[in-house]
Amino acid sequence: MTYKDFDYTITTNGPDETKKLGERLGRLLKEGDIICLHGELGAGKTSFTQGIAKGMDVAKAFITSPTFVIVNEYKGRLALYHIDLYRLNNIAEIEDIGLSEYLKGEAVTVIEWAEKAEGLLSEERLSVYLENSGGDKRSFTFKATGKRYEEIVQGLG
Repeated sequence: MTYKDFDYTITTNGPDETKKLGERLGRLLKEGDIICLHGELGAGKTSFTQGIAKGMDVAKAFITSPTFVIVNEYKGRLALYHIDLYRLNNIAEIEDIGLSEYLKGEAVTVIEWAEKAEGLLSEERLSVYLENSGGDKRSFTFKATGKRYEEIVQGLG
């Protein structure tokens, strides 16, 4: 079953607001949710994920970008898999990290540079497009595909 896409855009004015937006999202997430982050370097993906982790009650004091380790796993109200595909060059490399295992629904999965895994991802997911709008301003466009993700975006609004 295919659902219509549901879009919603929010602008933040600095890293603190970006983290607070992520925290709001984190409170709405459930086991099995997939959040795909899209945006250039410096768009705020890691700050946003830090907020998501806080909203999920992750005890770790500082969430870091997994650019060099590819995957960080955190425990909170739910498990959080934070995956960064920036350094991977093709689908075979992405398959080799076991992406399909991370997507089995046992945790919330946040994927930076998710467009690199397009053929491996479920059609139903929440895609978040981050854009630097000048200075510390960031624009977040949430594209929900599937009923569950439409509900999440409506919860944000």
